[in-house]
Amino acid sequence: MMKSRFLRFGLYLLVGLLAAIGPASAATVIRVGYIPVLGSSALFVLNGEGWARDAGLDLRLVRFQSGPQAIQALASGKIDAYVAGVLPLLLARAHGADVKVVAAGAIEELEVVARGQLATGLGNGEAAGPAGDALKQRFDAFSQATGRKPKIAAQPVGSVPDTLLRYWLKQRNGLEPAQVADIVGIDIDAAQQAFLAGAVDAAVLREPALSVVRNRLPESRVLANGHDIMPDQPGSVLAIYHGDDPDRVAWKETLIGLFIRATNLLASHPEDAASFVQDALGGGMLDRAVILQALKSSGSHFVSDPSTIVESVRRLQAFEVASGTLRKAEPVEGLFDLDSYRRAHP
Repeated sequence: MMKSRFLRFGLYLLVGLLAAIGPASAATVIRVGYIPVLGSSALFVLNGEGWARDAGLDLRLVRFQSGPQAIQALASGKIDAYVAGVLPLLLARAHGADVKVVAAGAIEELEVVARGQLATGLGNGEAAGPAGDALKQRFDAFSQATGRKPKIAAQPVGSVPDTLLRYWLKQRNGLEPAQVADIVGIDIDAAQQAFLAGAVDAAVLREPALSVVRNRLPESRVLANGHDIMPDQPGSVLAIYHGDDPDRVAWKETLIGLFIRATNLLASHPEDAASFVQDALGGGMLDRAVILQALKSSGSHFVSDPSTIVESVRRLQAFEVASGTLRKAEPVEGLFDLDSYRRAHP
């Protein structure tokens, strides 16, 4: 009898404590669209480390093959945040989408790699690639030897890889893209596979595809590194849709702070991030050694401050307007929410 009374007393005490504490608060669900590239790694790290969960955020990651695909989902309200290239955001804003960049993820991610005849005589990419007349002579020599223009794989028109490829050819080297190359717009995985299979002569790639290519096709060469294409070339960014809405304000700066923390970890201790990146990008199929190689080679490219890319985005927008991809230039400052970044920066 005495034991039963103690059990009932303990039960009443537990119920009272639970009532005093109140119901556990539910985690805030945030749907984040991303493309599977190394520049998105901060997202994988902050989610994999459990930092988001500990901060009361339930991240639902949605994978896309290109920035334009993710933008379609964002504009239709299917995702709340976006980790991908910055240029599709310009087009989205031009069509009235309320989306702003709140953090950078990486810069100078993209490189142009070549194989076969187009790669003959090139170095390993540490030095600047051929430019101007030397680049034109290389394309001309290829055409004379093969009877055709080189095929270069990028992503669809309007994507960052396609725009930067055309920018590099025309603005940096004075070449008309259509006259010197056949540009093939396909998705990320297809571009890598097409290059490895020899279906194209060059490709615009970024890590970890670059490390995969170097290991599987050691005779491939860098035709243009990230700095050659554009200094401070804008890469992956974190953007938030309707970021000033009350429900987004509640979690926006928390997410930015975690993104900054993860970016710093990637730059300083890549070995601590490798397993999360491996799971996200390769589904465990890419060797950890390849992922770690990619992370170490990209260490200096992991940059979170969005002010770093404002001017390069301005240049690319001007190029897209001149090319007809964008109807008119919009104030680039309107694309960035620098104040939220500054408040969230530790």
